[in-house]
Amino acid sequence: MVEKLAMVAIVGDVHGQWSSADSEALQALGLDLVLFVGDFGNEAVSIVEQIATVPLPKAVILGNHDVYYTASKKRQKDCPYDLTKEDRLQQQLDALGACHIGFSKLEVPSCAVTVVGARPYSWGGAQWRHQQFYQTRCQVGSFEESRARICAVAETAEQDSLIFLGHNGPAGLGNQVYDMCGRDWKPQGGDYGDPDFAAAIAHTQHTGKHVALVVFGHMHHELRHDKTRLRRRLMVDDHGTVYVNGAQVPRVIETKTGWQRSFTLVTLQAGRVQTVRLVWLNALADIVSEEYLYP
Repeated sequence: MVEKLAMVAIVGDVHGQWSSADSEALQALGLDLVLFVGDFGNEAVSIVEQIATVPLPKAVILGNHDVYYTASKKRQKDCPYDLTKEDRLQQQLDALGACHIGFSKLEVPSCAVTVVGARPYSWGGAQWRHQQFYQTRCQVGSFEESRARICAVAETAEQDSLIFLGHNGPAGLGNQVYDMCGRDWKPQGGDYGDPDFAAAIAHTQHTGKHVALVVFGHMHHELRHDKTRLRRRLMVDDHGTVYVNGAQVPRVIETKTGWQRSFTLVTLQAGRVQTVRLVWLNALADIVSEEYLYP
């Protein structure tokens, strides 16, 4: 008996571009699961509340912009609200509930996968940043403690195939400016992936679990200084794990024929990735263009 295909949508960094049309488009696609990589806005509670109401199975991880003022002492002086009276990070977490899977998981037996959340709020890079924030909010104080937390969640997965969801991607995917987590704001480039995320993936791959897919965003598809090419969106490692950077920014654009919005669609069969494609939908939620990234 051939198992049915499951359809998963990746929603790249939103950065304020969200409306009821996005929810309607996702519903029209006939999805089994939606993965949100975060950066909804600068602590944009109202957008997160809208996303929490999307009536589909979903997993969310918050990004660095979702704690833009809360985590950064430098930015707190410019915070547009009173941090002593309002906790907008907690408001976002309360709205999302169990959908937010930073250091947690979502079991999706209908897709034969468990979605494991990496470290939320990541800025990326090999330097451990915002020590006090991470200690207070997540009870982690180092990359090693973060790796251990992610691994502990992965070990409890009920499915044999896993999807890892992070805001920033793992280290080890290249150090050129155009690589999946390449530092494009410096001419010399550099690997700006998360070392704890990479170590957790490697550990899990050697425990007998199949890591089918690693999904993230943060590093936008357009490069900061080089406009002659785009960022690499997809890679496959020696274990057969497919890595997808879904940060199409902007993900909603105006064209001559009207507004269009993008999603990255992944098909799974028996917990294995079959196809990955970037699609654009019009106002009627029809796919007007698509680009196959895998195979």
